[in-house]
Amino acid sequence: MSEHVHPNHHHDDDHGSHGSLRDYVIGFILSVILTAIPFWLVMTGAITDKSTTALVIMAFAAVQIVVHMIYFLHMNTKSENGWTVMALIFTIVVLVITLSGSLWVMYHLNHNMMPMTTHDMGQLP
Repeated sequence: MSEHVHPNHHHDDDHGSHGSLRDYVIGFILSVILTAIPFWLVMTGAITDKSTTALVIMAFAAVQIVVHMIYFLHMNTKSENGWTVMALIFTIVVLVITLSGSLWVMYHLNHNMMPMTTHDMGQLP
């Protein structure tokens, strides 16, 4: 029985595309820390200003997204000749446009709506 050899094995073409156990452990530990700190901030009320707390939590969330992309999704500039990073940048641009546009529309709708009093609410059909 002869052994059939395939000359084009794509399994080993992309070196470093799969993470090691060490990478997964580092990613897991960072994820737990980046979840525990904002949870602690909210539960203890360490930051009294709610806006500041929300900004700190969003900053931790952004860092956690980067940790997940690097340690679990293995995204870097070398993988797939940088196309994964380009796709990520495109996704971020579309997301920013969508969210900022939605917030802008909602703000202006709220600002331009006529104020209703309690007396007006009773006259609604």
